[in-house]
Amino acid sequence: MTRAVVIGAMLSVVMPCAAPLAQAATADTRPAGPVAKRGVVKPGEEAPNFQLRDMNGQLVSLSDLRGKVVLLNFWATWCGPCRIEMPAMERLYRAYPRKDFEILAVSTDAQGAAVTRPFQEENHLTFPILHDADFRVGLTYGARTLPMTFMVDRQGIVRQQIFGARDWEAPEAHQLIKLLMKS
Repeated sequence: MTRAVVIGAMLSVVMPCAAPLAQAATADTRPAGPVAKRGVVKPGEEAPNFQLRDMNGQLVSLSDLRGKVVLLNFWATWCGPCRIEMPAMERLYRAYPRKDFEILAVSTDAQGAAVTRPFQEENHLTFPILHDADFRVGLTYGARTLPMTFMVDRQGIVRQQIFGARDWEAPEAHQLIKLLMKS
């Protein structure tokens, strides 16, 4: 059994509504790097760099954000908990200056901007939405459930791995951002 099939099976067990993710996982036959072989990025490890297109078709690289705290969130428009946490993520995004803090919302929707643009407009989201339709970046990070968030510090190190939706307006969320900004 190939690595991609095993990961696809894990996705369908961990997240019953993950059929699109499992299908994308089985389609990836490229040789995996050391992080992808493990299937999860852990706190204390360097965040793997990636390039994905935003809503306007522009390439965005994680490495371009070095020096900023980055909230890297894997989500989909069909994911109920993802939809619930997005408005609070927007308020968090507006609370901090772009020179210090960035949110990258990585959509796993296979339809890309056709479904994320209406969602973005409806919810007045201003943070960058990137598209990972084939779920290659999601697999590299080990995002087996949605939403899944990685907090990356200014040096590009993953400091927190957060499973599930969160109240990004909670004092704990702001404390975490401020703590990472000091590092």
